[in-house]
Amino acid sequence: MSKNRNLLILCVLCLSALISEAQVRVYNTVKTEGETPVIDGLLTDDIWNIVEWSGDFTQKEPFENQKPSQQTAFKIIYDDNNLYVAIRAFDTEPEKIERRLNRRGNQDGDWVAIAFSSYNDKRTAYSFGVTAAGVKADGIVTNDVDWDDSWQPVYEVKTTIDGEGWIAEMKIPLNQLRFSAKAKKVWGLEVMRTLFRKEEFSVWQMVPQEASGWVSLWGELHGIENIKPKKEIALTPYIMGGLEKSVKEEGNPFETGTKWINNAGLDGKIAVTNNLTLNFTINPDFGQVEADPSEVNLSAFESYFREQRPFFVEGSNIYNFPLVAGDVFSTERLFYSRRIGRRPQYEPEIGDNEYINSPEYSRILGAFKLSGKTESGWSIGIMESLTNNEYALIDSSGIERKQIVEPLTNYFNTRLQKDFNQGKTIVGGMVTATNRFINDSALLFLPKSAYTGGVDFSHYWDDRTYNFQANLTGSFVEGDSLSIIERQLAPQRYYQRPDATYRSVDSSMQQLSGMGSSFRFAKIGRGHWRYGIRSSFKSPGMSVSDMGFMHRADYIDESVWINYLLWEPFSVFRNMTINFSHWAGWDFGGRYIYSGAQLSTDFQLKNYWSFEANLNYQFFDVDRHQLRGGPALYTPSMLRMSFALNTDERKKLVFEAFYYRGYGEDSWRAAEDIGFEIKYRPFPSLMISMDPVYVYDREGMQYIDKQIFDNEDVYIVSSLKRKSFQLNFRINYSITPDLSIQYWGQPFFFSGDYHTFKKVTDAGNEDFNSQFHIYSDNEISYNTEDNIYNIDETKDGITDYSFDNPDFSFYEFRSNFVVRWEYVPGSTAYFVWSQGRNGDTENGRFYLSDRIKNLADAKSSNVFLLKLSYRLSL
Repeated sequence: MSKNRNLLILCVLCLSALISEAQVRVYNTVKTEGETPVIDGLLTDDIWNIVEWSGDFTQKEPFENQKPSQQTAFKIIYDDNNLYVAIRAFDTEPEKIERRLNRRGNQDGDWVAIAFSSYNDKRTAYSFGVTAAGVKADGIVTNDVDWDDSWQPVYEVKTTIDGEGWIAEMKIPLNQLRFSAKAKKVWGLEVMRTLFRKEEFSVWQMVPQEASGWVSLWGELHGIENIKPKKEIALTPYIMGGLEKSVKEEGNPFETGTKWINNAGLDGKIAVTNNLTLNFTINPDFGQVEADPSEVNLSAFESYFREQRPFFVEGSNIYNFPLVAGDVFSTERLFYSRRIGRRPQYEPEIGDNEYINSPEYSRILGAFKLSGKTESGWSIGIMESLTNNEYALIDSSGIERKQIVEPLTNYFNTRLQKDFNQGKTIVGGMVTATNRFINDSALLFLPKSAYTGGVDFSHYWDDRTYNFQANLTGSFVEGDSLSIIERQLAPQRYYQRPDATYRSVDSSMQQLSGMGSSFRFAKIGRGHWRYGIRSSFKSPGMSVSDMGFMHRADYIDESVWINYLLWEPFSVFRNMTINFSHWAGWDFGGRYIYSGAQLSTDFQLKNYWSFEANLNYQFFDVDRHQLRGGPALYTPSMLRMSFALNTDERKKLVFEAFYYRGYGEDSWRAAEDIGFEIKYRPFPSLMISMDPVYVYDREGMQYIDKQIFDNEDVYIVSSLKRKSFQLNFRINYSITPDLSIQYWGQPFFFSGDYHTFKKVTDAGNEDFNSQFHIYSDNEISYNTEDNIYNIDETKDGITDYSFDNPDFSFYEFRSNFVVRWEYVPGSTAYFVWSQGRNGDTENGRFYLSDRIKNLADAKSSNVFLLKLSYRLSL
């Protein structure tokens, strides 16, 4: 009897635990009539007494399901226009509360946040966060787990510290949220806190570490009744003036040393309906945006740079359509916003006594975005942009002429997604259209129109433990035959490759089309194991580069991976992840073109130091791009190892270091990178950092030139020693949460020393060195006067062909100094000073002291800008 009773009690306790774990918490708010709290961070207003505190937070990291070290409580009230939030972060040691001042968006130090899923769709939420120092850190969650911190809502918040801890008090206008017009509303709700000194993260509604969802597992906010959605209308005009100072160039009418700059424009936000918002910009200016980092690209492919322009950054996640399903971090995608306003693509040739002034980018006349989510589960994103005709001015002995270098271009993009079954099934699609208005024969190498499209599907099951994703994409490009030839010869395709017999260049084509597809199956939740499989392909004609980004077409690949996650502290570790993956690929001719595997781990110790290690093995690779349209070269195996170490990020002085080493079979390549970063915070409002990086790379084949000899193509390559050094130096000083000073400077030095010149004789031979014939001393000679190499293949004393000495060194310095002041919410003043200088030499040896002297002697350009915007809320 006693045993049965004990068994019954045990069963009841287990059932209660299961019910408790699955229980959805509810907070009941109350509407205030008339009196509202003063947002001062003190919570002394009597109106706060109309609701109860809610607390009992649960620790999520590092000790899951345990009580947090410090308690947290909150209250929510509302009226017809605003939500009012009070968060009390208790702390028994208030003197240890970390109050680090930063620019908006940086959650450094102690912080709290409250998030509302006002659609209550289990996928979308708006988060309002603040640090103990009063720095806002906000964002939007989409697709249940995808975080977008580009969103910057306009609201009030104040923080204070007292003997019981610290307080955050918020006033959030309802027009910053999107919700239905139903009389009684139920919203998803989560409140979060990070205790910085222990790196402890606690939440109001517990979401297990093993769960694959986030928003879908939140608690609920009840009691919001009889409020109407607010239609926000905000206009933000700006004016900008500036001065560019550079060294005057004698005889060049475009380089007078002084250039005055002025501009004006308008940004706006209009709530078209309860669920859809229109953002627009007219004649935008992005002078306050930090310059791209320096680099030297010796590959056949263009470089990818991240978007930094505010109009295109905010809400960019809705337009994300990766070409490979599930690979949200891939740079290959249907829409790459930096195509809009890109550098003009035509470079006119000029005579010896002529000077040219060509624009650095295409002026955006205007752009708009219509985005939002409907009550029926439709996510909508529509973007339209128009860039201007751009002209280069060419001066010939005082006579100026204009040459168009970029046509008037319209960019259109639509992204749609539909939720089913509370977001467990999502079906969507995207269409992009690029239309150029070409009226000059010099621009016929550009397609007249380019269209891409795709459909995607995602389904979750078993409490979102498993996920299947798939997509199908296509492209269609149309224009003069010259533009289609350009696409066929481009690095992504190289139709002219002599060993690609399943395709060829067609000079009569005026259209080019292609397609791609991919799928992914993965276990993404429950338990410590994660695994998946992915496969994808792109046909040879796939072309998305008018509005998207893609490195290569003509491949079929597969990959598998398995990960093991440990989030509970054990032994000396706070957490650990171990990952393994394998991949392989083929081209559309059926050739096996690459294979590789990787093993990696990362972990954090209980002393808050973290470590990463990576072992990567490339079994082989068929390089179809090295010879710029020539036959593919075979590269044998290569072993790559990398390590990274980070000290305790909570400290005033933080040190990070990394080391990379690569070894190629038959010594075909060797590489070594080493770098570190030092971050020092002498007091809460100042951060100083620098991160020098040294790179050494020695490889056995680098493309030099293509020559014609004896009616045959001769592809010339060489061995290459390349070395580079760069240093990023930053100073971030925040006077208040709304007034900050930032400085970034980067010197960059690169040298390429080419040697052991050779021609390709047996491309694709799996004995790496047998692919080449090294020119002997009696076949190659160097002409120092003309700085060229002469080749005498027949050894008859007559030069058969020549090529320029490719040795070079490049040096550059870029910097930005920005003072940013948000003098009233949503209204900002900027002062910007940008400096740039660069140069190059024909010496490929890496002498750092000489390059520093070269850089110091280089001509500099300084740009000073003052920009003022003011937000009008209507």
